[in-house]
Amino acid sequence: MEKIINVLQDRTKSPSRLTRNTKLFKTTIKAIKEKKGEGIVSLDLKKIDEAVADYFVLCEANSNIQLKAIADNLVDEVEKECGEKPYHVEFGETWTLVDYVNIVVHIFQKEQRLFYNLESLWEDAPRAEH
Repeated sequence: MEKIINVLQDRTKSPSRLTRNTKLFKTTIKAIKEKKGEGIVSLDLKKIDEAVADYFVLCEANSNIQLKAIADNLVDEVEKECGEKPYHVEFGETWTLVDYVNIVVHIFQKEQRLFYNLESLWEDAPRAEH
């Protein structure tokens, strides 16, 4: 959890606001689905003053191999479709963070997602399942 907090505190949001209909957001969801990411949820953080991004996107992988495949596909597809590279990527065996400043993607193995339970930390944020 400390890694998550440190990564997010070390950057600032871009002034432009995104929606779930923007190309970056749609490409993010599509890239996760292409590699069979499960439990895809987005949290709209725009109305939360303390939030470090407009959206958190969370999903699960069944193995560390799938986790890496989802992250790699996300980075590749967003660069190809939107021309954007991530601000920061933090790879781990059971959790990976891909930070596009306004969208931060958390890819967990199931046990880690339950343990960190980010959805409960941001329960005031409107949630959408994808």
